[in-house]
Amino acid sequence: MMPSTPRQSRPNALRPVALALLLATALFAWGSLVPAAGAAPAAEQPGGEQAPVQPEPAKWQVRKELVQEITSVTHHEIEIAGETVPYTATAGNLLLTAEDGKPKGTIFYVAYTREGIDDPAERPVTFSYNGGPGAASVWVHLGAFGPKKAHLDPEGFPDGPPPGYLEDNPYSVLDATDLVFIDPVSTGYSRATPGEDADQFHGLRPDVESVGEFIRLWLTRNGRWASPKLLAGESYGTTRSAGLVGYLQDHDGMYWNGIALISSVLNWQTQIFDVGNDLPYVNYLPTYAAAAWYHGKLSERLSGDLRATLNEAQEFARGEYTTALMLGRRLPEEERNRIAARVAEYTGLSTEYVLRSNLRVTDDRFFKELLREDGKTLGRLDSRFTGYDRDSAGETYEFDPAGAAMDAYFVSLLNDYLRNDLGLESDLPFRHLAGEVWPWNYHPGTYKETWTNHYLNVAETLRQAMAQNPHLQVMVMSGYYDFATPFAASDYTVDHMELPPELADNLWVRYYEAGHMMYIREADHRKFREDFLELLRRATE
Repeated sequence: MMPSTPRQSRPNALRPVALALLLATALFAWGSLVPAAGAAPAAEQPGGEQAPVQPEPAKWQVRKELVQEITSVTHHEIEIAGETVPYTATAGNLLLTAEDGKPKGTIFYVAYTREGIDDPAERPVTFSYNGGPGAASVWVHLGAFGPKKAHLDPEGFPDGPPPGYLEDNPYSVLDATDLVFIDPVSTGYSRATPGEDADQFHGLRPDVESVGEFIRLWLTRNGRWASPKLLAGESYGTTRSAGLVGYLQDHDGMYWNGIALISSVLNWQTQIFDVGNDLPYVNYLPTYAAAAWYHGKLSERLSGDLRATLNEAQEFARGEYTTALMLGRRLPEEERNRIAARVAEYTGLSTEYVLRSNLRVTDDRFFKELLREDGKTLGRLDSRFTGYDRDSAGETYEFDPAGAAMDAYFVSLLNDYLRNDLGLESDLPFRHLAGEVWPWNYHPGTYKETWTNHYLNVAETLRQAMAQNPHLQVMVMSGYYDFATPFAASDYTVDHMELPPELADNLWVRYYEAGHMMYIREADHRKFREDFLELLRRATE
């Protein structure tokens, strides 16, 4: 018996072919109505008919701001110190390329240049940025220097619900210097170009090199090499500034006139609480005293003049406290108890708590312990700010109340300002803080140095730059309530730079009764402007 012909299977076998024909017919009909973007034009056949052309495969379009330079130019004016200042605002990005022209990344910036200047060589230009690493320049832009600032109350606290509003900045320095605010790669709208590894920008040396290249490009394209040049970095931005001034002097022959180190950290040993490193405990104690003074946790004797209290706390920290920590287990019990009582006196903590901490109270423990009985935590960026955790039993806080308060106002306002006031069109997310940069690469370190197995210290890079350029003026600006970069740690670094007597007057320190962003407090912002104008005068005379 012969096998039967599989008649029932034939329609099923032909079904894919039929479906394919139907699909092809549908695609042809659709293609004749809506030609694919980028497809070649259809060939004309005899009789005027069009031969169908298959569309190219769909491709994702790369956002143009990632691969080409985009700028928006607008014109404005502001009144500063009784003078009307007309200025041009340029928001955009510069493309960083390799020697062969291959795009590597983009750096976003906002530049403000005064109009009506006959000779740009007589007009200073200041490059400014924040820190992190991984922070955009939003805070120095809308807080310190720019023509607009986020509205806060006179003490720098939120004045109403977020996002608040921008207002003219009467303490801007745009009347005296042009301003360029820089967002390093991976922050703000700055990015590595598609196909490039962003990690090539995430480290001390590549950060210095990429920001340095941006500065070189901006000066070249705008014809400003002959202008007096200043750097104004905040927090890690001060680390960047010390690296930049050394790198650009050596690499490009670019010499600088002035540097503002805002909330400075150059020697990282002064503030990293590692086991065996006692230096942070010494340098943080005066800032503990400032916070305790502000929140009314000190004795009546120490509750009067703030600066007098801080001077006394700093003298104790550098003297008896340092000696006690150096002795370690050799410190006699009676002396240990006496030192613990003195630490408690200046910090507002209990002697028992100081003893349980082996005389060494870290900053995160202090944030929680000082106001534990009040159910509050302290701000790290500014200890005048307080917050609330789920409970009061923890060892450290859940979040930084000062950072949370500032982000709520500055970031939303900047996003709105860039689009609606400066005319910039971009759908990229603005990264005010970029976690993508971590872990940050500290090897190799600055232009000439590596930091393997020891603490990053770019103070020596700055000293060398000052020695090579004896006209360079440096101002250190420190807030009393700043736990991110304590003022005593900055003082320690300055005191150990070993500048020769002839250059000692080229570096000086100014203090403010606020925190990391001292300019948010109106009285300090006024002083901040005056101090920066003093730097500008010294740097250009």
